[in-house]
Amino acid sequence: MSRALPVYQVDAFTSTVFAGNPAAVCPLEEWLDDHTLQAIAAENNLSETAFLVPERDDYAIRWFTPLVEVSLCGHATLASAYVAFEKLGVPGAELVFRSRRSGCLPVRRAADLLMMELPVRLPRPLDDPPDIAGAVGVLPQDAFTSEEGDLLVVLASEAEVRAVSPDLGQIAAWPYRGLIVTAPGDDCDFVSRFFAPAVGVPEDPVTGSAHCVLAPYWGERLGRRELLARQVSRRGGELMCEHRGHRVGIAGHAALYMEGTIYV
Repeated sequence: MSRALPVYQVDAFTSTVFAGNPAAVCPLEEWLDDHTLQAIAAENNLSETAFLVPERDDYAIRWFTPLVEVSLCGHATLASAYVAFEKLGVPGAELVFRSRRSGCLPVRRAADLLMMELPVRLPRPLDDPPDIAGAVGVLPQDAFTSEEGDLLVVLASEAEVRAVSPDLGQIAAWPYRGLIVTAPGDDCDFVSRFFAPAVGVPEDPVTGSAHCVLAPYWGERLGRRELLARQVSRRGGELMCEHRGHRVGIAGHAALYMEGTIYV
């Protein structure tokens, strides 16, 4: 006999549907086995599916791409907070998600804005860079790695970031989770795009976890704690970031696209 599970699809870092980054959110009463969690994420075929299980007054959270479990996902955490507040009846203005690999992740609600607090991932000098220009199609100004295992590539302009058409096969062969390309923004502090073909995400529409390294990088470069960022993928999204030392505040809106039932 199959089990019925609720599922919600939420567009994160946007106030309207058909923009931002869609995430699936599956509230559970208890954990299913990892094979089933991964199979659900593969069936959903979104960049991330988040699973929630009540844990005391908070929620335990895990995130899966169609291929693997990941240690942190910002947009699916934002989507999960939306579901918790709007659909699961969480009272008050704050909740905490507890993750196995990234610790406690508080989220605060202020009207329709959701502010997450995520761990900082500091950029580190890159000792032996791969052929970035060959894969990205433009010579970078600088390049770093992050504690999350991403490659951060700094370009000269927003136009260069928008024009990037990377060699995804080459990027998938690199020893990194994904590739972040970034540059100063034309009408915001900075822009970015994120590619992670090795984990089943050719291009992620809006990537909260990438801003855990982008916020400290641009905060230091611009000499500011509060930053307005845009991810300039085809769908696009807007993030309000604040570098808080060992933590990064990342705020955005969310819009419910769909709710339904999964049978497993």
